[in-house]
Amino acid sequence: MSAQERYQRRHRIRASLREFVLPPIDDGLVLGRESPIGHVAVGRALELLSVRSFGHVEIEDDVIGDILVRSSILRKISEDQIRQFVLAEIKPVMGAEEIIQLHLQVEVDLEVER
Repeated sequence: MSAQERYQRRHRIRASLREFVLPPIDDGLVLGRESPIGHVAVGRALELLSVRSFGHVEIEDDVIGDILVRSSILRKISEDQIRQFVLAEIKPVMGAEEIIQLHLQVEVDLEVER
């Protein structure tokens, strides 16, 4: 029996499919200071790809360059709260060259006394 006869070549392809949603940003992005794209370019792309509006949260940091957050979230919590959250929770796990996508759940509890 020759070497060709002893071996059989088999191929298998597996795929996982899901719908590609535009824009590919849910609630926000944290852009590293050295990320390959800046907030202006991302903002322009979002204007073309989405009916949602996003706000730019300015930040001065050595790792994080910019934060973009869905405007409807910024109506619920302040830019300062977003900034503090990102610095405390996101910055320790990200590099300056990365872009981190945010999925945020913001709850507002209201109590009215009359």
